This record gives sequence, structure tokens and C-alpha cells, in this order.
Amino acid sequence: MKTFVSKLRPTPAQGVCLSETAETCRQLYNHALSERKTAYRERGESIGFARQCASLPMLKREVPYLQRVHSHVVQDVVRRVDRAFQAFVRRVNAGEKAGYPRCKGRGRYDSFTYPQWGNGVKLERGRLVLSNIGALRLHNDRPVEGTPTICIIVRNADGWYAHIVCDVAPSPLPPTGRSVGVDVGRESFATLSNGVQIANPRSYRVAERTLKQAQRRLSRRVKGSNRSCKARTLLANAHLKVKRARWDFAHTIARALVNEDDHIVVEKLNIRGMVRNHPLATSIHDAGWGIFLNILLAKAASAGRVVVAVNPAGTSQVCARSVARPFPNGSPFAGTPAHSVIVRCTATIMPHSIS
Repeated sequence: MKTFVSKLRPTPAQGVCLSETAETCRQLYNHALSERKTAYRERGESIGFARQCASLPMLKREVPYLQRVHSHVVQDVVRRVDRAFQAFVRRVNAGEKAGYPRCKGRGRYDSFTYPQWGNGVKLERGRLVLSNIGALRLHNDRPVEGTPTICIIVRNADGWYAHIVCDVAPSPLPPTGRSVGVDVGRESFATLSNGVQIANPRSYRVAERTLKQAQRRLSRRVKGSNRSCKARTLLANAHLKVKRARWDFAHTIARALVNEDDHIVVEKLNIRGMVRNHPLATSIHDAGWGIFLNILLAKAASAGRVVVAVNPAGTSQVCARSVARPFPNGSPFAGTPAHSVIVRCTATIMPHSIS
């Protein structure tokens, strides 16, 4: 599966339709959530996805504006409510902080989904045709590959985007005969087993001054005013720029590693537990280790590479030094011989270091 993101260029009328669709989905989400809560509180009854979907035709007759939204989009909203409750039950059973599902406030519902390609959504003459909205111009960085299955329309701070999920056949890369170990950190984003260090871009730290200024500007505005809306948009765009810089860096590093090495050994990190350390939480989030590892796994699976996650608890600084010495500094992503990492991966991968 691969997701292709394209910027939408709607006309003013189409932009209004997109916003109205998202608002209708938000109100339906809140209605479905309240229906479940009321049924359980008053009758001790649990309402499932099938029962709520069966009640949608009657609800459409009572609420005319629901008829302007495609039926599959409406069903997906109910499915989102069902997934929220399933996640709530899972957290309760696991003894985690439960977090009961909450209603979505205005402006807090920014996407809707066409779960079946060809039913309400299609590509036609370079435009994305959405049911009841029209044919929207696309700005693609690259053409869509494979077989489209799902389309998610997302509203970001700088406009609307189409996330087209496609079934893409794997394209294995030719073997290189090399392997590498990756040790992530804060000072250097990653240190490879050949001693090469990848600098940490610190996307948030670089933009922190701009973000603080934008936040202060918003706090001075009268809530609900036009100037407040403009300040909120500027702040959201600043955060979006940081997010995209972090994702672009993770994609670049992951692609380079996958292209150069057949086997990649990484640390199995408990990032959720690590960010509980308050003084280090911001730097850990800024590094984006979780994003990088997820992207690395996806790219490796598509390219036919092997990613091995090892527990860093049993490693030591002595072992790390013994690994780094035999390998001379080379190109930033040059791999190491396969036997150098695979044979001793549980003992010689450099340990995780917060410093």
C-alpha cells in the first residue's frame, strides 16, 4: 500500500462544498457518539456499527442536508465512531488511560473518506471527481501508481489535499551485499555502525522563535475576530512547515539506507515511555524517531530489504567502541559487510544514548 498526496485546487464554490461536507460529517459524528452514550447511560445497551448504519436512511429523511453527502462517506463517519469506541475498550482492558471518545468541536473535523474507489470518487482527465462536489483540479508531484482503493480528503492549514491510497506491487532493489546498524540519538540524529554520524536537523528548535512569535500574536487577538482567524492560520502554517521538514528528512534518510543496504539493524525503542522524561520530551519529539522507523519499515518492505529490531538494553559502550573502530569513515550512507552486523547484532549495535 502506498499513499499519494496531491494538493487540490477547488473553485470558490467547490471549496464551500468541501467545507460543508466536513461540517456535516462532524455533526453526524457527534450525533452517532451521543446516540451510543445515551443508549448505554439510559438503557445499558451497546449500539454497534451495523445498527447505526441501518438507521442512516431514516436519519437522511429527517435531516435533508445529509443527502448532499455521498452514502459511503456517511457510513465511514459511523465507522470512525466505532473505531473510537473499540480503541477505548482496548485501552480499558490494557489498564491504560482510557480517554472516553469526545464530540468534535467546530473546526476539529478536517477529513472525510471515500472508502471505495470508483464509488463516489474517480480520476478523470487529470481531475479528481467527487460525488456532489464536482471535478477538482489536482497539483501532483508525481503520477498515481498501482490500483487506487481509498481516497481521503484532508483540510490542512494551507488548503485541501487528496490522499489516494493505492495497491502497489513491491519493487525489490538489487542486492548490495551490505548491512548497517543504526543508533538514533539527540545530539546526532543517527550514528551508523561504520562510525558515520547523521546530523540532527532539529526542525522544531530552528523554528521555535517563529512559532513563539506566532503564538503570542494569536494570544493578543480577540477570540472569534477576523484578526484572530488570520493569526491562527499563520500559526498553523508555521507548525505545518515544521512537520513537513521533519517528514522530508525522515524520508530522505530512510530512502538512502534502503538503497545502500540489504540488512538494517535498528533499536527497539519505547518512545512513549521515553517522552515521559519531561526535560527531554521536546527534543525526542523533535527528532522524530518513530516517524523515521515507520517510514524505514515501509520502504524496506517495498524494496525487499530486511529490518531487524534489537533490544538495546544488553549493549554496552565497550561493545559500541569495538564496532566503530574497524570501519573507516566513508560516504554518509555506505553500508558495512554483512557479517559485521548480522553475526553480532545483539551485542555490537551501539547503545542508545540520550546525551
